[in-house]
Amino acid sequence: MQGDGSMTLGTSLALLGVVVLALVAAQGWWMMRRAAPRRPARPPPAGPAERVEPGLGDAGSADLPPQPPEPMLRPAPLRRPLRIDALIDAVVPIALEAPASGDFLLSHLPASRRVGSKTMLVEGLDGEREEWAWPEPGHRYTELQAGVQLVSRSGALNEIEYSEFVQKVQALCDAVGGVPDFPDMLDVVARARELDAFAGPLDAQLTVTLRANEIAWSVGFVQQCAQRLGFVAGPVPGRLVLPAAEEGAPPLLVLAFDPQAALAEQPQAAALRECTLSLDVPQSEEKSEPFPAWHNAARTLADDMSATLVDDRGQPVTLHAFAAIGNELQRIYRALESHDLAAGTPAARRLFS
Repeated sequence: MQGDGSMTLGTSLALLGVVVLALVAAQGWWMMRRAAPRRPARPPPAGPAERVEPGLGDAGSADLPPQPPEPMLRPAPLRRPLRIDALIDAVVPIALEAPASGDFLLSHLPASRRVGSKTMLVEGLDGEREEWAWPEPGHRYTELQAGVQLVSRSGALNEIEYSEFVQKVQALCDAVGGVPDFPDMLDVVARARELDAFAGPLDAQLTVTLRANEIAWSVGFVQQCAQRLGFVAGPVPGRLVLPAAEEGAPPLLVLAFDPQAALAEQPQAAALRECTLSLDVPQSEEKSEPFPAWHNAARTLADDMSATLVDDRGQPVTLHAFAAIGNELQRIYRALESHDLAAGTPAARRLFS
């Protein structure tokens, strides 16, 4: 009896050890599953309709079916050409000795449309259409005008930038037979500083961060969630945009994540733990309701991606905070309108760029 009892105890201990090892292995497998990036939902197989939930997976698992390709996202539309605006540009009228063709003018325009950090533009008065526009082949122009932007997000036009602008305009005039009428540099610089002082406090760019609560996301999963809200591929990797209703206008919203993950050889295996949702207030018309769109997209993405919304200090963004932001935006909209720079107008878009 003692020998049999000893054998039974040894067998029981061995079996218990096997069970413990199995539990440890199962726990490790489950933790690896939770740590894997969250993937896009797979399409249902052919045949009777069957609900398929978004699944978790290991990029190296050979028994999983192939991942679907990344969502096909159409690119955002291109922006419209810029125009000179006396409200935000220092303008130089240029009298021509004789009408000039668009081909001739184009061959002598400055190679760069930048002076320092500011945009430089040249327009001609079309002799037939009586419109100011960037010179085009096949048209003739009776006058020219050049403009340099007074203010951008990099600051006000300074003396060095204005001097560079004057040099480029003078070189153009010498080549095409034009006589420029330059405004005084001190007046231009003073006007630029005044406009910059007005615009600075109204430059509202709203950004909220979506931070993963537990499971990291794959690039495809983020794209899938954003695509359901109408986001499309942006101009650079790691950026998705919600296009504006107006063709050629800047995007309404931008969803950005690590560009290195977007460029990875296996984007599905790259783990993302946060992304940012941004609204550039001066770039979008108020009537398009960009703030409600930003708020709704943030809350919806947070729910779909199991994320927490936090500010730039890492603090959760509450409904009360969103309401306070909305009230402050009303003050900004009214201030911009009072200076004929309503959000979403071409002048406002250039000024806040």
